[in-house]
Amino acid sequence: MRIILNNNSMIPIYEQLVSQIKNEIISGKLAEGEVLPSVRSMAADLKISALTVKKAYDYLEAENFVTTVHGKGTFVNAADRQLAVEARRKAVEDELGKAVEKAKAAGMSREEIRDMLDILLEE
Repeated sequence: MRIILNNNSMIPIYEQLVSQIKNEIISGKLAEGEVLPSVRSMAADLKISALTVKKAYDYLEAENFVTTVHGKGTFVNAADRQLAVEARRKAVEDELGKAVEKAKAAGMSREEIRDMLDILLEE
């Protein structure tokens, strides 16, 4: 598993970690039953706090992406990929909704917002 963290991002490290592990599970790169690296080894590899990795694993467990068995490790759950994809779409929809509200508050027209989105999609 390849994790790339951006220390300059406004997104907290644990959220970056959660997002990338979710992507690996949803895409099938991490299979059901596969064990994730231990909290300590992941922290050492990424040069981050073990508490940050633990927080990410706890969050993934709360969302039913993984199960932790004390003394054995953290394992990937059988993912309902359609539910996971829908949850991601909902998150994107929420963020786009916030962006549209900001654009409206800035006085932008529908056409200006669409033009901006088209430009961003071309990049």
